[in-house]
Amino acid sequence: MPVVMCFGDSNTHGTAPIVDLAVYERYGPGVRWPSRVQAALGCDMIEEGLPGRTTMFDDPIMGAHMNGVTGLKIALESHGPLDVLVLMLGTNDSKARFTSTPQAVLGGVASLLDIAQHRLMQERHGGFRILLICPAPVVETGPIRHEFWGGAARSAALSPLYAALAQARGIDYLDAGTVINVSPLDGVHFDQAAHGKLAEAVSAKLKAMI
Repeated sequence: MPVVMCFGDSNTHGTAPIVDLAVYERYGPGVRWPSRVQAALGCDMIEEGLPGRTTMFDDPIMGAHMNGVTGLKIALESHGPLDVLVLMLGTNDSKARFTSTPQAVLGGVASLLDIAQHRLMQERHGGFRILLICPAPVVETGPIRHEFWGGAARSAALSPLYAALAQARGIDYLDAGTVINVSPLDGVHFDQAAHGKLAEAVSAKLKAMI
């Protein structure tokens, strides 16, 4: 049975659109997109989604453990052997407090690919393929819009950069923004229908990879 690990943030975790900051809500199995991919492909799915995770930034509010560089190393050494790593990060990098640019976000993604494609990590797993997903652009609306001030423009610029990086690294690529939109309730997270559409697109990509 193929083993797939999805490494990402709250949209991999399955966080529902936020309407009340005091309420934590996560979609269950069968709703969030990684579990739907598992059902579609019959693969062994490892869901590594952490709300707030960035590509490479220590978050001064949420904690240093939000740094995806540290998290990916832990995840790749905790699980395996993998057949495919699905990587979707960059949304939280567009928060105002990181003062990032699209190029800086790309640098974070490149750092993650450096880890995943390193000879020692590949040998540890017997070789695995990578699917890079560019997140759907954020919209500055709803109760967390202040955190993402300026994030709409930054995230909207990511797709061509991610595509070029994927081509340069010889990995598979999917632009989530061509498949889904974020929820108008909070401008960041996916509703149930979007999880279903993304799962269909990811499943189609993985069928050709596994």
